[in-house]
Amino acid sequence: MAESFIFSIAESLITKLASRAYQEASRVVGVYDDLQDLKSSLSYVKAVLLDAEQKQEHNHELREWLKQIKLIFYDAENVLDQVDCQALRKQVIRDYGTPKDKVGRFFSSSNPLVFRYKLAHQIKDIRKRIDRVAADRDKFGLQVIHVDRRVVHSREMTYSHVVESDVIGRDYDKEKIINLLMEPSLDNNGGFKHISVIPIVGIGGLGKTTLAKLVFNDKRITDSFPLKMWVCVSEDFNIKQLIIKVINAASNFVSTGALPGQQNLKELEVEQLQYCLRNMLEGQKFFLVLDDVWNEDRVKWVALQDLISVGAQGSKVIVTTRSPSIASMMGTVAYSHHLKSLSPEDSLRLFVRWAFKEGEEGKYPDLIRIGREIVDKCKGVPLAVRSLGSSLFSKHQIQEWESLRDKEIWNLPQKEDDILPALKLSYDEMPSHLRQCFAFLSLYPKNHAFISFDVASLWGAAGLLPLQSIDKTMLDDAHQYLSDLMARSFLHDFFYCGTFCTFKLHDLVHDLAVYVAKDVCQLVSSNTQDISENVLHLSFVENGLPCNSIKPSLQGARSILFPDKEVGASEAFLNAWVLNCTYLRYLDLSNSTCETLPQSIGQLKHLRSISLRNNKRIKRLPNSICKLQNLQVLLLDGCSNLETVPKKLRKLISLQRLEITTKQSILPESDIAKLNCLESLCVEDCDNLESLFVETRLPTLRTLQVIDCVNLKSLPLDTHHFPQLETLVISGVANEDWLDRSEDTNAVLRLKTIVLSEMVTLPHSLQQYASTLQTLAIVGCNELEVLPEWLSNLSSLKFLCMAGCPNLVSLPSDIHRLTSLQVLRIVNCTKLYGKYEPQVGKCWPMISHIKQTDIWK
Repeated sequence: MAESFIFSIAESLITKLASRAYQEASRVVGVYDDLQDLKSSLSYVKAVLLDAEQKQEHNHELREWLKQIKLIFYDAENVLDQVDCQALRKQVIRDYGTPKDKVGRFFSSSNPLVFRYKLAHQIKDIRKRIDRVAADRDKFGLQVIHVDRRVVHSREMTYSHVVESDVIGRDYDKEKIINLLMEPSLDNNGGFKHISVIPIVGIGGLGKTTLAKLVFNDKRITDSFPLKMWVCVSEDFNIKQLIIKVINAASNFVSTGALPGQQNLKELEVEQLQYCLRNMLEGQKFFLVLDDVWNEDRVKWVALQDLISVGAQGSKVIVTTRSPSIASMMGTVAYSHHLKSLSPEDSLRLFVRWAFKEGEEGKYPDLIRIGREIVDKCKGVPLAVRSLGSSLFSKHQIQEWESLRDKEIWNLPQKEDDILPALKLSYDEMPSHLRQCFAFLSLYPKNHAFISFDVASLWGAAGLLPLQSIDKTMLDDAHQYLSDLMARSFLHDFFYCGTFCTFKLHDLVHDLAVYVAKDVCQLVSSNTQDISENVLHLSFVENGLPCNSIKPSLQGARSILFPDKEVGASEAFLNAWVLNCTYLRYLDLSNSTCETLPQSIGQLKHLRSISLRNNKRIKRLPNSICKLQNLQVLLLDGCSNLETVPKKLRKLISLQRLEITTKQSILPESDIAKLNCLESLCVEDCDNLESLFVETRLPTLRTLQVIDCVNLKSLPLDTHHFPQLETLVISGVANEDWLDRSEDTNAVLRLKTIVLSEMVTLPHSLQQYASTLQTLAIVGCNELEVLPEWLSNLSSLKFLCMAGCPNLVSLPSDIHRLTSLQVLRIVNCTKLYGKYEPQVGKCWPMISHIKQTDIWK
């Protein structure tokens, strides 16, 4: 499946070669012309990769061809990365090097002339390999496609008939949808809407189409709507094809006099079809189901909406989709209907129906017990339940059921209507870059609580995020990709926390990620019999795994991580594995037990991210770590015994994110100030710090977090010290007075996001950010009882969150003055919940005008 990423890799390589920064670097190193020749060869191959990806499934020879290209591309990435490394090293020596450094470099293996000769030879070798493989492209009959315009692959056409007795656990959903269809629809001004659109949203396999069928065939709907139409949109929201489908559906109910004779509809122009459709719908009260909508082009939806608006008042449309963004775009009701998973008991009932002949399940209580465990794996997804139940039909041996229970779903034979195609269909519809990002989530175990900070570091280190720009940070790009994945229902329990988001993967979605990422990403546990040859990204999820040596085929690994808080790397693992992976880009040694890092860590020149988070034993880091000029992320938070951060931190000229816990009373502020790419800084549990950046200016910093620095007394929050600061997180500060100190009213920060935690009262200084503050999160303030009335002066506030404030008793009485507020979130604030509970709380009318209110205990 890794071959499905090849187009994305090719596009990334070509984009990099075409960027101004990289071209300048290649000139500095002296290989510009060689790289431009390589770019031409890459472009020639890339032109057919999209078509090859789509055809490889049924062509073994083509798959092997793509595997060859993949391995060459991996080598090309490594070679191109050396250009960056050398250019950055030159910059460091120029800016901070001593005469001794410069002389030593001339006589070392990094001599510019020697390096240029070797690199040019490697580039030419890769180009020859590409050209040799590319010569075979024509024999596969591949089509040239330069741009990834990903559209949904065809699925079996849906239809409106369904046997109601076969459907389990959807009675509530059915009645809710029918009530929405039967009741008059009001607009925001109390008037009647002409046509209402009700979206049904959920991941593939939940039964959105089945629910729509139940509603479509209900007698109450048939009696209320003289004209009913069912249209499976599926492949593409092509306006001409869609009009034809609606006309064909409508012709079953209305006179065909509106049709132009027996002429084939496909031969008509769009304008003729529009005229025909209007004539059929004009004055008719209709009910239209648009099943399986994927296209997010609002222009096309508006065009169709205009055409069907000739129907009578009270006409209704149901849209089924996997995308909340499509639901938001098309829906006219206050809330989309988000279809939930089946309950465990309903899932078991459905499973039994498909696994046994009617009435025979009572003969097999042991099988029912095993069946309940099998059903638990499906997490309430009806399509998966049905698939597994059907595979056991007429099989009554306990061993057969136990064997299925202990397998992953992807080991099962799959049919076209099983859960793999259902989820895989959603995956295939994604653009190439998003599919690759999703696959990397397989490196975390099931039920892992993801944090966007860490996902951004992983994606960034792997080169999956766009080249950095002035306007966007790495985290901004990662949040956009996560938002895209959420919009496709691939993430759940998604929670935005002001500066970051958390989420989880459904188990079946996780299985899909593992499936599509095989041979590239691998989770290693005691059940792992062998690690795939040439795998690039490794995740270790258990302690005590054999680590005495590493196979030569794995020395090209680019990512090593320990995502489980209970699992950490040992020094033996570090010496045997990490230091032998020359091309390592991402190294997460969180919760490790290493007491030190070897000096040779500085030789891993490709490293973009390294985490030693929550290592309680390490006291010092080798100064050689500052030789990692490609390093973008350095995480030392939770290293409670770290006595000092490395000297010459300023040499980490690519560093964008730095998190520190140290026993030092003074940070190396002058070094930190010289990190010209630094965007995010977190200072956490630094008990000996009393002041921060009083005499220092951080010109590029956008996010500052100060967490549990209990003795901090001074931090100048103004544009003199932080001219670009947009996000501020303050937690666990014993002395809050410095937050309200503002000596220069002309140097007020232009903060957009503030997160406050463990505070008794809110600082008055918040008022000075009234014109810029858009997000305010108040989290874990156990003693906070009331919010100040001046909170309503924050005129630009769009997102307000209170979480874990059990003694907070009320919101400001004039909260209606927050006219920009779009989202209000109240979580685990027990005294607020009863008052502001949606629809029933006595204070609900005070906040009911807000576009989105999420309130739960």
